[in-house]
Amino acid sequence: MNLSDSKKKLALAGVVCGIVAACLAALGNPANMAFCIACFIRDTAGAMGMHQAEVVQYARPEIIGLVLGAFIISVATKEYRSTAGSSPMIRFVLGVIIMIGALVFLGCPLRMVIRMSAGDLNAWVAFVGFILGVGTGVFALKNGFSLGRAHITNKSSGAVLPAVVVGILILATCTTLFEVSQAGPGSMHAPIIASLVGGLVFGAFAQKSRMCFAGSIRDIILMKNFDLISVIAGLFVVMLVFNIATGRFVVGFNTPGVIAHSEHLWNILGMYTVGFAAVLAGGCPLRQLILAGQGSSDSAVTVVGMFVGSAICHNFGLAASGTALNPETKEVVAGAVPVNGKVACIICIVICFIIAFTNKREEAK
Repeated sequence: MNLSDSKKKLALAGVVCGIVAACLAALGNPANMAFCIACFIRDTAGAMGMHQAEVVQYARPEIIGLVLGAFIISVATKEYRSTAGSSPMIRFVLGVIIMIGALVFLGCPLRMVIRMSAGDLNAWVAFVGFILGVGTGVFALKNGFSLGRAHITNKSSGAVLPAVVVGILILATCTTLFEVSQAGPGSMHAPIIASLVGGLVFGAFAQKSRMCFAGSIRDIILMKNFDLISVIAGLFVVMLVFNIATGRFVVGFNTPGVIAHSEHLWNILGMYTVGFAAVLAGGCPLRQLILAGQGSSDSAVTVVGMFVGSAICHNFGLAASGTALNPETKEVVAGAVPVNGKVACIICIVICFIIAFTNKREEAK
């Protein structure tokens, strides 16, 4: 089962993932958030009490399904490799940075593409920042950036995160220990079984196709290779058709209900941060979950960093707010990035530059 040996197969994998996202949106997930790694990690972190933002607390089965889907398919196809030891603490910091950038923009690269397919012009603006961030990361790679080699470890080490997400699933479905939002995005979700199955399918196809939003742009810039972008294109086309067919395609900036803001500079800088940090970490948020599922403890550490980053964002007021409709006056209230979020975003970019140009291949051997 090899989906990465032709652009047609890669595009087909993207189509399947797009169908999964469209189905989850139709079944109850927020339409323009149908499948968002950053948002779903934030919601899950909130459910576990890592932050107290009541409107974004729900243990998302999709995150669990992604990790397990990648784990199961990698074991079945003998691609599971338990590895670790490649600058774990730097990867943890990069995970935190990725989440801060994503919540300044209000979405990961996957959600950015889904928002683009729905006509959200803010996402198209952010896409410029994402490309620039990936380009900066590529520049660092060309100048010798490396976090060193990972080493083979005991097979059980790579299975820790899959085991942890199974534990989260059991606690979320069989106990009342986790918080569940009664309003806001956290209260909007597809049925648990549909979400879990959707995550499993998405995770399996993402693993076999090497789906990575940062990697697809990186390959174009670095090697003029357009293979990985075929996966993203397939997903985009399916979501575009879905949004048009269901009347969810609305071209505009300040659109209430889209969970977005129109502060263009910070949309650009938020996704610049995500793109830059993702290249340094070796993959976008989705790719980190998939790699963790197939045995990479380094990626698992990055995922833990993203969970901590989401808690930091909501505990210290870094996350942006979306444009909304005032229920009393019916006036549109524009979303915004708080000062704390702007300062944190700039600090994150500076840290990325420090990491990029102080970690060289010859030093990492």
